[in-house]
Amino acid sequence: MRDDGTLDDPYAPSSPTADTEDGTSTERTTAASRLRAYARDLTGRRRAQVALATGVVCCLGLTAVVQVRNEDADAATRGRSLSSAELAQRAEQQRASRSLDRTAAPSTAAAAPSATATPADPDTTAPARKVTPARPTDPAPVAGLDEDQMENAEAIVRAGRRMGVPRRGLVIAVATAMQESNLYNVASGVLPESQNYPHQGVGWDHDSVGLFQQRSSSGWGPVGRLMDPEFATRQFLGALEQVPGWERMRLTDAAQAVQVSAYPEYYQQHEWRATRVVDAIVPAGR
Repeated sequence: MRDDGTLDDPYAPSSPTADTEDGTSTERTTAASRLRAYARDLTGRRRAQVALATGVVCCLGLTAVVQVRNEDADAATRGRSLSSAELAQRAEQQRASRSLDRTAAPSTAAAAPSATATPADPDTTAPARKVTPARPTDPAPVAGLDEDQMENAEAIVRAGRRMGVPRRGLVIAVATAMQESNLYNVASGVLPESQNYPHQGVGWDHDSVGLFQQRSSSGWGPVGRLMDPEFATRQFLGALEQVPGWERMRLTDAAQAVQVSAYPEYYQQHEWRATRVVDAIVPAGR
């Protein structure tokens, strides 16, 4: 309390100054200095706080980065480990597939066979192979014959066998055709009609045609039929079978009995060749 009985102003400056211009200026200077000091102090504290916060954030960030990098490194390590394991497994599988002494894993059926199962019969379970018989091939020409002559000889033999003629009759027929037409199916130049049918040459012995030079005018048959080797053979052998004892005759005599040729002995010269041809077409025993 002052002497004048008034209370001190708590907010008044501790040391009174004169209310003069100089006193006021001094007071303002002191206040300004205090404010600047406080501002510097506040700025310093804020900078320290900011620095501290920045340091904390940096530490946290660095920790996070280190942790992430560690996790990445662990993941990469695990990836490398898995890849190595897979590679090792694949390599082992490849080695097993190339191994010569590997054993096959037993199948389910093999591991647990049925109690009622019976071994399969390979003869009944295996599909039967269909065997196609080989087609007989025509024999190669023999006894100096060419392909056409051999085919005509085969036609004679086939026709005789269908008729049931003995082998001796086949030899006589082939030998006769060798003498009459040289085993060619010959048409007649005198009979132009005969040339309308398949033929292998033209002869001029009257109207004689075919392998046996048979004449239609003598009753052997139509010209067109006589140009067919099979029909001509049947006509010859049918007449031969009508000759009594033909099987016991010489070949030339049996042939002459049918053909009535001006040269009856000429047939005999072909017997050995005719025999060889028949043997080639029909082996002995057949």
